[in-house]
Amino acid sequence: MAIKVRDYEVRLTRNKEERRQVRQLRYEVFVEEEGASATEEQKNLREEYDSHDRFAEYMAVFHNGKIVGTYRIIDRNAAEKMGGFYTESEFNISKIKRYSGNVAEMSRACVAKEYRENALVMRMLWAGLGEYVVRRKIMILFGVASWVGTKPVESAQAISYLYYNHLSPLSLRATVLSENFAEGVNPKLSRMNILPKEFIDENDARHQMTPLIKGYLRLGATFGKGVFIDKAFNSYDVFVMLQTKKIDAAYQKHFLGRENALEDFDVKDGKMKTLGKIMLFPVTGSFKIVRAFLEFLLREDAADAEYIEDSKDSEDGEE
Repeated sequence: MAIKVRDYEVRLTRNKEERRQVRQLRYEVFVEEEGASATEEQKNLREEYDSHDRFAEYMAVFHNGKIVGTYRIIDRNAAEKMGGFYTESEFNISKIKRYSGNVAEMSRACVAKEYRENALVMRMLWAGLGEYVVRRKIMILFGVASWVGTKPVESAQAISYLYYNHLSPLSLRATVLSENFAEGVNPKLSRMNILPKEFIDENDARHQMTPLIKGYLRLGATFGKGVFIDKAFNSYDVFVMLQTKKIDAAYQKHFLGRENALEDFDVKDGKMKTLGKIMLFPVTGSFKIVRAFLEFLLREDAADAEYIEDSKDSEDGEE
């Protein structure tokens, strides 16, 4: 389904040209702005990609035909074709993978620089991803949240605060794979408890958090153990997870009309949802509920929203 708000539209990409535009936007953001490394081929094409893009899907926001925001989505079927999820190169996620049902990983989130002050672009991405979760019956979403750079100490308050207050339960906890650090990167940098607990100031910690991480916490997110130093991508990453039943009661009330609407949605039998390198509000139920949820995300722009059923719910094949 495509969602339109005036001259903006969010949907899955449909062809190779749109997928190329996604990779070009990622090159502008991750390579040119944030300093990620690139091969000569990528520099010549001005596209950012890796082996996981072959079978991935792209959620994209279009403005006057131009892609201005995107997320990469890899579900279980795609991961099996590629030999695993991207996140598995940084974290051990075996506990999450053991749950049955469809799962999806979200990564490579970005918005064009000139559109970052336009909150509508981000909200439309959330709305598109929310609709995707419901339509595809995704049971688990996961991924990483990142800071730019390779020195976790620069976010010591934030990372330590997450460690002492918001680690995932052991039964679901992802753990960092420090053995996968690039040569020369000290494995001790994977520690989350950079500062002693008594040195943590919550206000300072939240000041160091990215807007997405703050959003995750408002939804009741928990975090894996450890920090991954991604030298090639010039970032340091933490694993983020959210169980739907633990979404803050205020958000549940907004989405579903009552504070305990999700209390019966438990982790048993694999029925769990998580939150990845995005801010997403999972919901279940009829399209009436889904539409109410999407309108909440779109806020003041909801009155202009159009919901268009699209038979092209998948792309034209891998590249």
